[in-house]
Amino acid sequence: MTRWLQLLQKHRAIAVIRCTDYNLAYKMALAAAAGGMILIEITWNSDRPEELIARLRTKLPHCTIGAGTILNLQQFQAAVSAGAQFAVAPHYDPTVLAASFHSPIPFVPGVFSPSEMVRAWQQGAIVVKVFPIKSLGGADYIKCLQGPLGQIATIPTGGITIDNARSAIDAGAIAVGISSNLFPSQAIAEGNWSYITERARLLCHRLQDSPLPQTK
Repeated sequence: MTRWLQLLQKHRAIAVIRCTDYNLAYKMALAAAAGGMILIEITWNSDRPEELIARLRTKLPHCTIGAGTILNLQQFQAAVSAGAQFAVAPHYDPTVLAASFHSPIPFVPGVFSPSEMVRAWQQGAIVVKVFPIKSLGGADYIKCLQGPLGQIATIPTGGITIDNARSAIDAGAIAVGISSNLFPSQAIAEGNWSYITERARLLCHRLQDSPLPQTK
């Protein structure tokens, strides 16, 4: 878990890929990696996520490839078997969280409220996904959490953009998850992978030299 925290603190952003076309999802991942993204998440409701994760592990050995939108224990176990190096859920499931402590990869449960956040922390989670951050007030919500719950590292997702990612980090988030804003639908439809690479490069540049949040 210490190494996972270090990866998050160093790279600051997770490229979240959700796509119903296997080949497009593969190209999205390559484009993001070419722009400097190291943490790449393939959602479990994408096309053939197991195959895609395994392929990316081989193609991008310098990246850390994870599985997202993990909804139950069976999916988590399948993600581990596929070679995922981390797993993320949009919700808090105590069964999956408990099982993750006996697995070789870190698991990030999703939370919406401080109550869910504390329950996950009491069970052992030290990193949680705050989702959907856009509905919760963005960076201001993360900042408000820092006073009473600053010992729990947060990854806001669901409304993160290249323009507001830095504000979420400055508010105290350890990292952010970014999806549709990094991968504009028009660019994907046109196969404009260089445009996505440039967006990834811009995001990485904006997150450089951000002050590190204090984890207790």
